[in-house]
Amino acid sequence: MTSEADAAPAGLYPPSALVLTVGKGEHAATATVDRAVTLVCSPTPGGTHPAPAEACSELAAVGGDLSRLSGASPGQRPCTREWDPVVVTGSGVWRGKRVDWTARYGNTCELRVRTGERTVFAF
Repeated sequence: MTSEADAAPAGLYPPSALVLTVGKGEHAATATVDRAVTLVCSPTPGGTHPAPAEACSELAAVGGDLSRLSGASPGQRPCTREWDPVVVTGSGVWRGKRVDWTARYGNTCELRVRTGERTVFAF
């Protein structure tokens, strides 16, 4: 016999779970993925990301819009002008809506500076 509690849905929250990658190359389709993590933000922070609670808070502050994780422009904080392109991606769902985002940066320093040195891509 199944109780009423057993029949209830596991949760009434929209899912928030992303796969984040950092790779070497100029385009996401051809980049060599160096690192990848999962980031689950709902119902509780988790996944393989090393700091899921902080990363989820940062994403919540920008409404899950990875393009809004911005920091200083490269000219405001020194980075080498070395061309060693880095491609980052975020794919999954944020509060029930599909996310498929890609950005390219000139090198890893530019990635850190342009994303505001946030935790989301610090893995």
